Amino acid sequence: MSTRFKGFALLAILLCAIGVMPVFASPYAIQNPAGTSNSTIATSGNTTSPTPTSTLTGQATGAIIVTTDKTSYNDGDVITISGSTQDYITDTPITVIVKSPIGNIVKFDQIPLGSDRTYSTTLKATGPLWQAAGAYSVMVQFGSQDRTAQTTFQFAGSAGGQGQAGNTMKVDGTDLSVQYSITNGKVLGIKADVQSKSLIVSIQTTGDGVLTVTLPRGLIDAQVNGQDDHFYILNDGQENTDFQETSKTTTDRTLSIPFTDGTQEIEIIGTQIIPEFGPIAALVLAIAIVSIIAVSAKTGLRLMPKY
Repeated sequence: MSTRFKGFALLAILLCAIGVMPVFASPYAIQNPAGTSNSTIATSGNTTSPTPTSTLTGQATGAIIVTTDKTSYNDGDVITISGSTQDYITDTPITVIVKSPIGNIVKFDQIPLGSDRTYSTTLKATGPLWQAAGAYSVMVQFGSQDRTAQTTFQFAGSAGGQGQAGNTMKVDGTDLSVQYSITNGKVLGIKADVQSKSLIVSIQTTGDGVLTVTLPRGLIDAQVNGQDDHFYILNDGQENTDFQETSKTTTDRTLSIPFTDGTQEIEIIGTQIIPEFGPIAALVLAIAIVSIIAVSAKTGLRLMPKY
């Protein structure tokens, strides 16, 4: 074979190798170590590059959307909260929590999800829990923590209205009273349970609402080693972890306790509570004992028989 022919053959082999190399270097033939792609592959011209399946699954599953019908409201306005989900889980409601700028829970609701994967609820913006002006937050959750969404709206503040503000009720078994306000309900009575160191509040509801109660420290308190501790709240015997302590002073502590429609009893458990015989009753008893001793000494009356 001549040297010139060998040269042409070598050149042809090199040209074929150059044409084959891009095929093996194609990005679609190479997978990352995890077997997934973290970005969408770009397109060029009219040709669309295939997107790996992993970018289309997992990330959007369980997404939930929440919106309000307006971005700002005034006292007495009706707020509509609505949204949708990607998933549908049988018998699983949407949990809606609305908080004021100072952290008070002004709305706690569980609403059903429609078969079309949408939900909606309304509330009236008024009452003592709505006094603060500013940005209110709306948080929704569907099933698990990975299905949550949040939005905000502006509110001008409320002067009162819907809630029963400034009500005072005497606590059965004591000489003390507590102040309270309640939305979507009525307080029927409050009694002290010395054995369980708790206050039991009986209520009648007309919907989901919030009970705000100011507790005198002389009546009930929660302390450990002289330091303030958390109260323990039961709604119809079930632990309520959504309550908040909104304020406290040297004389009292205020709790904001959400409840669902149908709740009949809220129990506030502390570490100490006033005895069934309060200070006045104890003073009367002491005076009675001293009087008996004085009369006995003067008249010679004996309480025990003489043998």
